[in-house]
Amino acid sequence: MNTAKRKTIRKQKNKVFQEKVIQISRVTKVCKGGKKLAFRVVIAIGNENGQVGVGVGKADDVVNAISKGITDAKRNLTNVILTKTKTIPHIVTGDFGACSVLVKPASQGTGVIAGSSIRILLELAGIKNIVAKQLGSKNLLNNARATICAFENIKNPMTVAQDRDIPFESFYD
Repeated sequence: MNTAKRKTIRKQKNKVFQEKVIQISRVTKVCKGGKKLAFRVVIAIGNENGQVGVGVGKADDVVNAISKGITDAKRNLTNVILTKTKTIPHIVTGDFGACSVLVKPASQGTGVIAGSSIRILLELAGIKNIVAKQLGSKNLLNNARATICAFENIKNPMTVAQDRDIPFESFYD
């Protein structure tokens, strides 16, 4: 009975998050008996309300690799601070490996102007007006992780006001 309740809770949580596969790679490992074929999947999940995550799954078949990637992405969720116009409060950069990502807020009606795996993450985070540029390497996984680093570099206006010892209302004068 207790396990049945847990399964229904998991199903409800899965409905909240949307999943998009960024990349499926066929990888081989040379063993004593020959080459062993496996699959690596890079997957992104998000609830279109400020939560997004990236995960990697490896398995002998694609379905198991995708399920492993989803569980890994759920472990690595990050929160994105959004404004009323569904954009970010300020310009941020994110670095991961040789990849660098520049993310700028945009005015209402601009849409999502980004490419590669950055666009997938921005849409899953629920951001509607933004401009992003990938700099450096074109590796899909590293660009996705650099975008997550950029999301983590976004500062909350309330904490910035407290750090500067000024009233929060003066930010929007």
